[in-house]
Amino acid sequence: MTAPIRRVVIHADDLGMSHGANMAFAELCAFGTCTSGSVMVPCPWFVELAAMAGAAPALDIGVHLTLTSEMSGYRWRPLTRPPASAGLTDADGFFHPDTATVRARADREAVRVELEAQIDQALAAGIDVTHLDDHMGAVLAPEFLDITVDIACRRRLPLVLCPSLSDYGGPHNMVGADDDRFRRGIARAAAQGLRVFDRIVETDWSRTGAAEPIYRAMIAGLGEGTSFLALHFTRPGDIEAIDPEGYRLRTEEHALFSSPEFRAFLRDGGVQGMEFVGMRQFREELRQNGRQHAGQGV
Repeated sequence: MTAPIRRVVIHADDLGMSHGANMAFAELCAFGTCTSGSVMVPCPWFVELAAMAGAAPALDIGVHLTLTSEMSGYRWRPLTRPPASAGLTDADGFFHPDTATVRARADREAVRVELEAQIDQALAAGIDVTHLDDHMGAVLAPEFLDITVDIACRRRLPLVLCPSLSDYGGPHNMVGADDDRFRRGIARAAAQGLRVFDRIVETDWSRTGAAEPIYRAMIAGLGEGTSFLALHFTRPGDIEAIDPEGYRLRTEEHALFSSPEFRAFLRDGGVQGMEFVGMRQFREELRQNGRQHAGQGV
C-alpha cells in the first residue's frame, strides 16, 4: 500500500476566546474530526482551556500567538502591559482591532516580549505546547516574521507557515504586505529546519450557502503535500454575544464536524489518499531532526 500523499491538520483556532470554542474542541477531538487546536493566552477563557489540557494531556494544543483584539464589545490586553509608546495597544489599553494597525505601530521588541510571555504562560499553566500559529496573521506579517521564526527555532516548536501570501488562508488580514519579503522570510525559516505547509485554508468568512457541500469540496480538493485547515468550531452559547456577525459560521462548522455522516466522509474512505494528523508529530519530527544534527556536530 502506498503512503498517503496528502497530510491534513484539522485545526481549531481561537481556543480560549469563548467557552463554546473550548467545548467544541474537546468534543470534536474525542469524536475524531479535529486533530489539533491552539489557544489565545490573553483571552478570558484561557484558564478553562489550560485546565482541560491538564485533565487530558493527549489533547494537541499550541499557542495561537495574539496581537489583535477584534471583537467590538469583548476585548483582551497584552500580558506584558506595555506602555502606550510600545504601540501594541489602543487608547483603552487593549490590543488593536486589526493587523494593519499592529504592523504600522507596534515596536518590534515589544512584540517579541509579548509573544515570549504568551508561550511562557501556556507552559506554566501546564499545557504541553505542540506548536505556534498566528491569530489574524499579525505575527506572520513581514514586519514581525523574523521574530516569530526566531522564537519557534529557539524553542524547537513548529510554526505554521506557508510558501507565499497566495497560499495563506487569511489574506484579508495582510492587505498591502510585501509578498517577496514574506517569501524570503519563509525561505530563511525553512533553512533553519521549520516545516512549511503547502497551504493554509481558513474558515470562509464570506460563506452564505450550506456548509456541508462547501466543506466536502474544499477538503476533497486539497492538493498534494501538507495542508493546515484553520477552522473555528464553536458550540452555541456565549459566542452569539461575542461575535454577533460571524458566530453562525463558527457554530455551523461545529455542527457539521459533529455529524456522523461527515465523520464517515473524513475517516471511512470519503477522502482518498489523505492522512489526518495533529501537530505533535511535527514537533517530534522537528526535535528529532535537531538531535540528529547536534549529534553530527551541525
